[in-house]
Amino acid sequence: MYKYEVIIYWSREDQCFIAEVPELPGCMAHGKTDQEALSQANKAIQLWISTAREFGDPIPEPLERRLVFA
Repeated sequence: MYKYEVIIYWSREDQCFIAEVPELPGCMAHGKTDQEALSQANKAIQLWISTAREFGDPIPEPLERRLVFA
């Protein structure tokens, strides 16, 4: 499992859940449920990274987000 941020939201237009991976340009997936969208996003991440390696493109490191409470 990769540690990239995945944003999941409902698309009225497409009538499905969309899962976007902001750190990997163009990497997104969809599903009938939020869990299916997440599962498909993980597959899309694998394909994105495989393709980047194949073409020698850089692969961004996952961002580390931390919550800070004051």
